[in-house]
Amino acid sequence: MTQPVSDSVKKIAMASDHAGYELKCIIENHLTLNGRGYVDFGTDSEDSCDYPDFAHPCAEAVESGECYPGIAMCGSGNGISMTLNKHQGIRAALCWTPELARLARAHNDANILVLPARFIEPELAIEIVDAFLSTPFDGGRHERRIEKIPVKA
Repeated sequence: MTQPVSDSVKKIAMASDHAGYELKCIIENHLTLNGRGYVDFGTDSEDSCDYPDFAHPCAEAVESGECYPGIAMCGSGNGISMTLNKHQGIRAALCWTPELARLARAHNDANILVLPARFIEPELAIEIVDAFLSTPFDGGRHERRIEKIPVKA
């Protein structure tokens, strides 16, 4: 489901598997209430499914610039994070506190927030999302480190 957004702000890429579906819906509602648009790459139910089926399109949308940033979740956050990080242009960060989300953005220029849906309460998830979305990349000494992340062919 796509939500409208102003031209000056890109839509947020959203993805989850069945374990993250309920939390994804809660976060999407929070985004809508705060005027943020998103593109939902799935899943669309709590029926068992495979997180890579949704992680890959989410990562591709962030890589291409269609969306920025992304938010993804699965039960532990690990599987979807591993899948997202297989993409060259993705820096997905698994965060379970607002401070980790701030650091992931400020120091690592994370472009996809990953949440462990089975291990955090919705209220905490919203705090983490807000911290991630409101924190800019610090640049400076962190920039040269980010430049060393891509795998060289």
